[in-house]
Amino acid sequence: MSIVERDEPGHRVWHNWAGNLSAHPSRWLRPATEQQVLDAVRQAIRDGISIRVVGAGHSFSPLVPTDGLMLDLGELRGITGVDAKRRRVRALAGTQIRDFGDALWECGLSLSNQGDIDHQTIAGAIATATHGSGIELGSFSSTVRWVRLIDGRGDVIEVGEDRARELLAAATSLGVLGVILEVELEVSPAYDLQEEILFSSWEATRDGWAESIVSNRHFSFFWCPADISPSLYGLEAGGGLPFADRTYAKRYARALEPDDQARSTDIGNRRDRSYRIYPDINPEGISEFHEVEYFVDARRGLEAVSAVRDLMRERYPDQLYPIEVRHVAAESSYLAPAFDRPSTVLSVSGKPGTDYLPFLWAFDELLASFEARAHWGKIHFLDRARIERVYPEFDTFVAVRREFDPNGIYLNEHTRALFA
Repeated sequence: MSIVERDEPGHRVWHNWAGNLSAHPSRWLRPATEQQVLDAVRQAIRDGISIRVVGAGHSFSPLVPTDGLMLDLGELRGITGVDAKRRRVRALAGTQIRDFGDALWECGLSLSNQGDIDHQTIAGAIATATHGSGIELGSFSSTVRWVRLIDGRGDVIEVGEDRARELLAAATSLGVLGVILEVELEVSPAYDLQEEILFSSWEATRDGWAESIVSNRHFSFFWCPADISPSLYGLEAGGGLPFADRTYAKRYARALEPDDQARSTDIGNRRDRSYRIYPDINPEGISEFHEVEYFVDARRGLEAVSAVRDLMRERYPDQLYPIEVRHVAAESSYLAPAFDRPSTVLSVSGKPGTDYLPFLWAFDELLASFEARAHWGKIHFLDRARIERVYPEFDTFVAVRREFDPNGIYLNEHTRALFA
């Protein structure tokens, strides 16, 4: 989803998928070997230029842009080891989420959870705590058990569970500790999922809130402000129902034993291997949008969603994209938005070319009163003071970052303002 093109001889310009970010790096490299990565990093360190790594380009926040060295690790891709007994898998940084499915299944394993897009690289997914839904299921960061990376001195180092303090920083690092080369994740026994899609009124969704969350392995929904809303995310809205003030909900009650005889491809009632069920949105096949996503304490989740619904209906009726609502488990990596608290996740979007910024600012202001934390890969309005307030282990993360990269070679303008 990243786009790299030449804007003049000898120069390259990078764009993310959504088109809201661009960069003109002085050096751009898509290395074929780890040695090429190491050589490029060490040269950049000697020359004193910044280094940033691009994943799939799905992020909306300015984590990647640099005028220094931009590394695309898409060629460093593949599963490097599976330990079925310990339920562990190792993979190179550029491995996409979609690459794990068949490889793990053949070993009787599956990723424990994932979201509805599977284009992201695994290093990018863990760097930003990319997640799916399930109140007992954490993000990709929560599954990290080991990383191998190049630090700010140009040294290749390994961080495992025997270095818990450093691992909890590396598990959601935003790429500011170093260039991740390889990761190890804890995974689950292989499982099927049975999908159920529901089209419910807001009142029914609200009244069944608690039961829907606790009785399903995965429960998420889109609250739609207008009839057109589902189509903006490419959702199959059935039956010709009016969708204004209605929800499009997905739920998977539990993990099921694999059963090839029970497969179903009926939309809304699919049953299949887990990794075939999760992906539900192809970002290359829908209209561009710019997304903001905040996490609030799950104990105030319904209150927060109701408040955002009221905001859209009363003050911003022109905003037609749905509110996406998910739920995730508490986790331990220092910069995980769900750090130390089960969370309800609210995502809203604006349409490029329209005046959506006032709405996003209002969304931010409203959720600031809920001590909201941001998904690092989405647009957000958190400054350093606010991050220090809502992330209890912020100081620990910054201390580890300085140990790994004392000269700030992996910082760009955005991350320097937050974590220098």
